[in-house]
Amino acid sequence: MNKTTRVYYPDFVTGRIRKIKGKLFKFLHLALCFLLALICTVNSPVLARVVTPTHTAQVTSTISLVEQGKALYDTGRFAEAAQILQQVAQEYQQKGENLKLAATLSNLSLAYQQIGEWQQAQQAITDSLNLLEGKEQNPQVLAQSLDIQGRLQLAMGKPEAALSTWQRTAKIYQQTKNFNGEMRSQINQAQAWRTQGFYRRAVKVLLEVRQKLQSQPDSLEKAVGLRSLGDALMVAGNLMDSRTTLEQSLEVAKRLAIPGEIAASYFSLGNNTRAKLQISEAINYYQQTVATSPSPLTKIQAQINHLSLLLENEKFTEVAPLIPAIQAQINQLPPSHAAIYAEINFAQSLMKLAGSDNQGRNQNVPSAPSTQDVAKLLATTIQQARSLDDKRAEAYAILSLGNLYEQNQQLPEAKSLTQQALILAQASNASDIIYRLQWQLGRLLWAQKDISGAIAAYDTAVESLKSLRSDLVAVNQDVQFNFRDSVEPIYRQSVELLLSSQPEKVNDKILDKARQRIEALQLAELDNFFREACLQGETVLLDQVVDQDNPTAAILYPIILPKQIQVIVKIPQKPLQLYSTNVEQREVDEVLSELRKNLVRPTANKNVKTQSQQVYNWLIKPIESELAASGVKTLVFVPDGLLRNLPLGALYDGQQYLIEKYAIALSVGLQLLDPKPLQRGDLRALTAGLTQPPPNYPNFAPLPAIKSEVDLIASAGVSITSLFDQQFTREALEKEVNTEPFNVVHLATHGQFSSRAENTFILAADGPINVTQFDTLLRSREQIRPSAVELLVLSACQTAAGDSRAALGLAGAAVRAGARSTVASLWQIDDESTALLVGEFYRELKNNNITKAEALRRAQLKLLQHPNYSAPSYWSAYVLIGNWL
Repeated sequence: MNKTTRVYYPDFVTGRIRKIKGKLFKFLHLALCFLLALICTVNSPVLARVVTPTHTAQVTSTISLVEQGKALYDTGRFAEAAQILQQVAQEYQQKGENLKLAATLSNLSLAYQQIGEWQQAQQAITDSLNLLEGKEQNPQVLAQSLDIQGRLQLAMGKPEAALSTWQRTAKIYQQTKNFNGEMRSQINQAQAWRTQGFYRRAVKVLLEVRQKLQSQPDSLEKAVGLRSLGDALMVAGNLMDSRTTLEQSLEVAKRLAIPGEIAASYFSLGNNTRAKLQISEAINYYQQTVATSPSPLTKIQAQINHLSLLLENEKFTEVAPLIPAIQAQINQLPPSHAAIYAEINFAQSLMKLAGSDNQGRNQNVPSAPSTQDVAKLLATTIQQARSLDDKRAEAYAILSLGNLYEQNQQLPEAKSLTQQALILAQASNASDIIYRLQWQLGRLLWAQKDISGAIAAYDTAVESLKSLRSDLVAVNQDVQFNFRDSVEPIYRQSVELLLSSQPEKVNDKILDKARQRIEALQLAELDNFFREACLQGETVLLDQVVDQDNPTAAILYPIILPKQIQVIVKIPQKPLQLYSTNVEQREVDEVLSELRKNLVRPTANKNVKTQSQQVYNWLIKPIESELAASGVKTLVFVPDGLLRNLPLGALYDGQQYLIEKYAIALSVGLQLLDPKPLQRGDLRALTAGLTQPPPNYPNFAPLPAIKSEVDLIASAGVSITSLFDQQFTREALEKEVNTEPFNVVHLATHGQFSSRAENTFILAADGPINVTQFDTLLRSREQIRPSAVELLVLSACQTAAGDSRAALGLAGAAVRAGARSTVASLWQIDDESTALLVGEFYRELKNNNITKAEALRRAQLKLLQHPNYSAPSYWSAYVLIGNWL
């Protein structure tokens, strides 16, 4: 045995062991530590070797039993292995061999856990620890029994207790200088942290484990530690590092030739590629998991993830063979925490399939299992959760059963189940389940015409979401979670309920509440985008800004609902107003999508005017006369849905574009960070430009006019520090940010905004700078210089093609940079016209006492009046986000 993994025993036992020679010692060591046969799936802890020391004369009668037990366990015949271990335990008890009895009872507990005999598993591990606690026994055996107790606690839905147990185990291993044992305990602690939703704490622990394991030879601990880190990084949103780490885990597992570990790494890689929307690759990994894994549970988990992925992408023709394959196996699983969630997730996929079947979207697929079959599956799951005393799992199962009754229009039964589950979830402080139950209750009350009760339920759901904030991405890892399905509808339905269910009762208070809901949705989207609460700090309400600081600005909150566009308007010194247009969301989305496509085509002016006038009629026309009468000069939009992908200055009233009448700004919410005007007297800009993209980015064209763009900034009287081409690296940019005094950062380079943080970046000479790195680049200067970046300009960037929510990346970049204002292009335009627009923008900003929004407007009007650049595709691409003053 490798010295670092040796288990040490008291001298009198060691002396006896030394007398055991050759193959007999090797066999006993392997046979009695068969815990390593445990399959460590994504949700399983790493268990230590539990070695039972033996006397030569005493092993003869038990050696065959031990061999049988190990063989049975290795082949998954856990019930039979448990029977054998009971016999071994009885023999050790009769002989008074307490140390060996304790180790055997630990193994017995493990076998019981594998077959879901939780009461017996608990009794066995309790008896084992009673034999070891407080006695002068081998601390290694105590630690390893505690390892198994921690696994039991985690499997029974008690992660706090498991964490405490594994923290104690780590101390024992540390004191006895057992390096691998200590690493196992830390990995297990990270698993307990993850199960409670503390992903960043888990990542921190696992990064320390990885650093310690790097210099170590391949081991089970190394394979599982890397995989656990990869899983945690994935949930934290770092998909690239996650995949690299998971691939390393897979390579270690392959070199060790451990099928269970290989399968677990395939499974995690499937989840990673799924998160990156690499569908075929994810399916391939799930199929490899099924082909490789010796664990029935892991096979089913992979098949269920495969099924939900197909349903998510409406690949209904591929669903048919999976359902009977899962049904044939899922009923054979012994009850466990992981098995219960697998059953619930399977039931939810069946419900989703039934829902799409009712809509006629999957006609080529055999009918989904009946409602009675799904109800029976969930009823069994509820009983299993009760047998484990796992109240979180029980609440989630009852939630799903209530949802099934809701889907079947059995509203009283659905309501009763939902209320029952809510009590359970609240008792176990399961916030990630509570908000979904409150939402479900709100839907049911709304369907029963109890509007006040429904509003109250939605209010509590929103409050629960608010309390989760950064932990929203760390919802129970066993629960199928999709932001667009599980969070966004709560806010939208809540607003629809407030504004449409009782239109005669809508007042200023309700309007304010509705727009705060939309802001909360915007913030939740950004939190989900970055996998953390990203908007912090002192803020000022927009209403205060327009009423006191800038009384010529009005704020518009367009809200796209299923059957209406509702627009809340704030005009200075006036109460909130509401107007609405009855139009189906499908029609709105079609018009906005077509308009966005046409805006980038200089020859599509006619279509642009027709479509943009339709949007103008929805958003502006009902209040245009009041805006004119109030002396409004700036329109600040808090856009919703696909409106965020549009430059709203391009809206057309039949005679003029909106930009010809108003300066336009966008806001990601109802508040501004420290809304001060730009100090014009001393404009200092850090500029960075890339005329030639790096060789390994052939899809990006050269931008030769960037030098002209920077020259025009300088000619406007702005003091500049420049980084060009090979000088423009991430390291150089960070160095300049932290050493040079400036209030403007101007980045003229290719970039992309996406609805996914990992695909939102700007391009430097040494590769992409991801949006998640913006805060380390720009915010780090706050420690050196107290003044924030006044203005960030992202020139030559574009929203990702085919991504309907790509403007989320633009909003994310604006927030992450910490700049008061951000100017960016929604699509890349002719770089000569860009240079003209940018030069004019800075000239207006430097030489006139006007707002940033007005400076951008005047620059855009210059292009509009230019004979070569009058089409909206040239002048409308640039938008201002944040502080417009």
